[in-house]
Amino acid sequence: MEEDAVWQSVLGEIELTVSRGNFVTWFKNTQVLRRDNSSMIIGVPNIFYKQQLESKFKPMIMELLAKNGLGEISLEFKTHTSTMPTKRPTNDDTEVVILSESPKKTNREMFSGNGAPSLTHSYRQGLNDRYTFDSFIVGSGNEMAYAACQAIAQNPGTKYNPLFIYGGVGLGKTHLIQAVGNAVLANKKGSKVVYATSEQFVQEFLDAIRYKKITDFAGHYRNADVLIVDDMQFIAGKEKTQEEFFHTFNALHQANKQIIISSDKPPKSIPTLEERLRSRFEWGMIVDIGAPDFETRCAILQNKATQHNIVLDQPVVEFLANQVQTNIRELEGALNQLLAFCEMRNLTPDLSVVTGLFGTHRSRPRHMNAKQVVERTAKHFQISIEEILSPKRDKDIVFPRQIAMYLLRSELHLSFPKIAQELGRKDHTTAIHSVEKIEKELHFDNILKEHVKEIKEKLYA
Repeated sequence: MEEDAVWQSVLGEIELTVSRGNFVTWFKNTQVLRRDNSSMIIGVPNIFYKQQLESKFKPMIMELLAKNGLGEISLEFKTHTSTMPTKRPTNDDTEVVILSESPKKTNREMFSGNGAPSLTHSYRQGLNDRYTFDSFIVGSGNEMAYAACQAIAQNPGTKYNPLFIYGGVGLGKTHLIQAVGNAVLANKKGSKVVYATSEQFVQEFLDAIRYKKITDFAGHYRNADVLIVDDMQFIAGKEKTQEEFFHTFNALHQANKQIIISSDKPPKSIPTLEERLRSRFEWGMIVDIGAPDFETRCAILQNKATQHNIVLDQPVVEFLANQVQTNIRELEGALNQLLAFCEMRNLTPDLSVVTGLFGTHRSRPRHMNAKQVVERTAKHFQISIEEILSPKRDKDIVFPRQIAMYLLRSELHLSFPKIAQELGRKDHTTAIHSVEKIEKELHFDNILKEHVKEIKEKLYA
């Protein structure tokens, strides 16, 4: 339906604007009930949703509707419980699911299997059936993480335990780690797969203390065959929760149960993470997911378009792939916006339409590669390519080398091992240190800012 396409486009942009918790809590369970030329009615689960959307998010929604061609329309929210699970939102970023006295449990809820303890309340989301290996597009930035996850899915607990995957926002970490859980459930019937975000783990732990349910809480997590924890960086600084996770980790690892963790940064770069946890995260395999390269972005767009029963011309795909280079969610959002725009106006999504819709954005030239970034940096500082790639530790060589590493990460979004390789380093931790150092100093070093600005201008000229 046309109105569904418009609303999905709006939801795609909202997901990029608000926090993940807010999106899941307030927007995930909405749908279009009716739309005509003058009004749109959005169905929400209950009065809590209606009040929150009207008071906090309505102006943003109206702005996005106008952006999608519906500027002269009135917006109304109505409760529509028949299609939604019973939920009560909170005022924070946590989704609360209220269980009935006899809830129907599937193998995707909480964890899989029988006989495990349950809590009287739950924040648990379970695995998303859409996140599978088949729907994951493999490219140079994620192929190592993909291979490790596939190996784990075949024999959990036997290798790469724990597996620690890190990378920026919107690069597919959640998709990949949940794909492992779904594959384990498909391959090994009766397995107990527990998926949780670190915020969820923290909240459940606090409530377990409050309601004296520590035994149930510990049993839920420590009886798992596979434990998957997303966004581990948010556990940092929470001493009691880190202690509980430390004991959970030890119990599972000792029993040869699989542990999979994701984060936006490697263990050594997570501030206020206890050293005993940091060392355990480094026991197994640590792998980086980098931004998708041009070919991978094209493949993602074609795959998503096919799911909408749309065939996009290659020039359209390449244009979009050049527009959005750092974030798969943004890439999908751009595609959804294009398809909704075309559907509303009965247009074919050709190159003229897509350039008219997105043409004001600057994109990285397709020809730019790592070698050019290194060469341009060396030229800017008047040193030779041989010097910047050499093992020399002179200050006038190290500084340009660090900037080159930063630019390879910020402009081309290469993985740290790839950056190290491009600069002739054997250890990718050098690249991590260099990028973090430049990122930090850019906040206060105006001379450094000018160097980076001038190099970028030459690269994009």
